[in-house]
Amino acid sequence: MSRSHRILSILILSTLLVLTFTTPAYAYDGRGGDKVVIAADQVVNDDLYVGAKEFVLDGTANGDVIAFAQFVTVNGTINGDLITAAQTIVINGIVTGSVKAAGSVLYFGDKAKIGGDLVGAGYSLESRSGSAFGRDLVFAAGQILLGGNIVRNVTAYSGALQIDGNIGGNVKAEVGDASQTQAGPPPSMFMGPSTVPVPLVKPGLSIDPSAMISGNLEYTQKADLTFPAGVVAGQVTRVTPPTPEKNGTQPSIQETTRQKVTNWIFGSARSLITLILFGLFLLWLFPILLKGISEKLGTQPWPSMGWGVITYAGFFFAVLLIIFVTILGALLFGVLTLGGLSGTIVWLGILTLFAIILGFVLATSFLAKIIFGMTLGKWILLRAKSPLAEHKFWPMVIGVAVIVAVISFLSFPLVPGLLAGLLNIIIILFGLGALWLRGREMLTKKEPITAS
Repeated sequence: MSRSHRILSILILSTLLVLTFTTPAYAYDGRGGDKVVIAADQVVNDDLYVGAKEFVLDGTANGDVIAFAQFVTVNGTINGDLITAAQTIVINGIVTGSVKAAGSVLYFGDKAKIGGDLVGAGYSLESRSGSAFGRDLVFAAGQILLGGNIVRNVTAYSGALQIDGNIGGNVKAEVGDASQTQAGPPPSMFMGPSTVPVPLVKPGLSIDPSAMISGNLEYTQKADLTFPAGVVAGQVTRVTPPTPEKNGTQPSIQETTRQKVTNWIFGSARSLITLILFGLFLLWLFPILLKGISEKLGTQPWPSMGWGVITYAGFFFAVLLIIFVTILGALLFGVLTLGGLSGTIVWLGILTLFAIILGFVLATSFLAKIIFGMTLGKWILLRAKSPLAEHKFWPMVIGVAVIVAVISFLSFPLVPGLLAGLLNIIIILFGLGALWLRGREMLTKKEPITAS
């Protein structure tokens, strides 16, 4: 394979990767500190990223808002989506897009207007009378009190759900047992401080006589519940919750021995074909590089093993370091009001994190095993005095086939033990260490990767 063909192949793969995992570059405004306030007369014409103890938006944000804080309050207008996680989230203003939220307490005041969906989770969700949601509501919470208007459907997962407002579509509610009684102090006593009071909702499902569900109602409960006449326009369906076994676990479907063996055969074949095809592709692109790594493993097996352990542990340290540096840099430049740099740092951190995780997964899932297979296959062929030992592809094919066969045998459904997993990790450590040693040697000597 000529050098120009190798370079062209690499450029094509790199371009496809970039086009797949990147999005157009937009402007970002990053804010950070103890308290971030967007005043009533202030307009932010970018997507807004906030990391603070308290965030208050009284003005206007012409873009998406991503906020992480202890307390988040929106009194103004967001012309976009709101994505937030906080201990207490209070919305008294307008969000023209959707709201994706997670927090302990979520409160929508009587002037809250949400143009899209509400999706999230938390302990308590309350929407006051007068609030409006333009599309669907999908929420999981300890308790939910819906007093506002929801144009479309509601999907709720909660121990206690109370509907006081109007719902234009269907309601599907998986709720707790209505026969349970509140005992002891309310859970809100054990939660952190909240800027709004937390209601106490009765377990199960209850509907106020003034409420209206224009579609169907489906709810889970052991026995039928009684609702006020006329509050549900469509059909009411009760779904009986699954009954757990005596030990408290759900019954599971057990695979038969035949099914286990069949899955084992197909899994082994799939693993073999995938590794061989990936190995052939790498040998087509980088024959000299893979040969050098394999020789390094053959001549220095135990140093490779040791460096493999260090490399494996170093990956997790690198991930934590990238996350720490990204958060620190974003907050630092946010405090310095350099919003563009803050957003750039966040995206660079995300791309770097993605690249290192992708590289680690490819190395441990494929490359390390292929390198070990090449070394093992060549050793076997040399012992057999076969001329195929110096072939470009056959040592890899034979070695990978042996690795897959041994691991598959040790993972056979009727064979107990964890030997397959242990052997797999040992092979990965040998391959990673050889990759590290060869890479360090090439960087020191500045050797070309695609030299032929």
